[in-house]
Amino acid sequence: MPDAVRQFVVEADGGSRGNPGPAGYGAVVLDPATGETLAEAAEFIGVATNNVAEYKGLIAGLRAARELDPAARVRVRMDSKLVVEQMSGRWKIKHPDMKPLAAEAGRILPSSQVSYEWIPRERNKHADRLANEAMDAGKRGRQWEPSASTADLSASADASAARVVGDAAAGAARARAALAGASVPAGVPVTAGVSPSTSVPDKPVEAAPTVGWGASADLGAPATFVLLRHGETALTPSKRFSGSGGSDPELSAVGRGQAERVAAALAERGTIQAIVSSPLRRCRETAAAVAARLGLDVHIEEGLRETDFGAWEGLTFGEVRERYPDDLDAWLGSAKAAPTGGGESFATVSRRVSAARDRLIAAYPRRTVLAVTHVTPIKTLVRLALGAPPESLFRMELSAASLSAVAYYADGNASVRLLNDTGHLR
Repeated sequence: MPDAVRQFVVEADGGSRGNPGPAGYGAVVLDPATGETLAEAAEFIGVATNNVAEYKGLIAGLRAARELDPAARVRVRMDSKLVVEQMSGRWKIKHPDMKPLAAEAGRILPSSQVSYEWIPRERNKHADRLANEAMDAGKRGRQWEPSASTADLSASADASAARVVGDAAAGAARARAALAGASVPAGVPVTAGVSPSTSVPDKPVEAAPTVGWGASADLGAPATFVLLRHGETALTPSKRFSGSGGSDPELSAVGRGQAERVAAALAERGTIQAIVSSPLRRCRETAAAVAARLGLDVHIEEGLRETDFGAWEGLTFGEVRERYPDDLDAWLGSAKAAPTGGGESFATVSRRVSAARDRLIAAYPRRTVLAVTHVTPIKTLVRLALGAPPESLFRMELSAASLSAVAYYADGNASVRLLNDTGHLR
């Protein structure tokens, strides 16, 4: 006889303290027969709306179920009437920010394997507590840690639910142990909320190779830099050299409008958890517009300032070609050549930006950080992530107020996820 198809229940929730405001989600995968917790997920996602957080909780729960068994039938239970009705196809999805989230959720498992059920909030306590733990962690500048969670299912007035609460708590502990890299065998009594690695003796786990094909596929959430080029200044339309050695111009009226539009777009996406900025005025003004929308502080990172272009500051490329042809040719031909008059070479900028990158990765592990900076630092971060040669700097286009993104993983690898996105400006 063929094996029976596994059945899972996914309970998910999300919340926002402000709507939009600091937001997080929680999701749990349960065995419907025993009530045992099979997997958990929770994350602080920065400033977002309730609906965005709820959809992200759904996505996390479905992904966790798929990892357990991609052929399983999944019953999703949520207290969000909006998400349940939209994913069931009974309500039209009108909001443009909900459409991609619903589409992403719909792609995780075939629709024939997934059904949706609305439940009252009091029956969604586990996911609700995970979401609140994630938001509490975000308030402390951290991410949710499975070993610190106490979001196990509490005793219920329902006798049948009370019968399985021990399974639920032990299952939650095992799920958290797996997330934390520890091992807790089934059948071993574990107190939920206590780190399994300290409360349950177990056989030592043989370390897996850390590099190459033998590396673990789960490296944890990366540190993700969302790279925002500042809005336009008076020098931008004519493409004049504008670095850190010039007049430090402010945003133009166009640039201020761009900053407001990108701020609105980032608020809708709801993933930014911290903001850092170049010390130059145009970046600080752009960062301030975003920070006002997201309710976050701006931290200055000196290493994100633009190249010092020396005597070329304020000039167009044509004017530099006319006045300093030999120096320009040398600069175009070698990353070690500096602009006329004591400017910075690309090699110097690369060392500075690399050091800033490493500081930020250490300061914001597994978090999504908005870095408001300039053309050369953004191109340099992308180039280094790709392992591309210095001449690749001349082969990238970066528009004012554009967004790019690079993710940095625990094994030292990086992934370019976005380059020169200007959709929010249209």
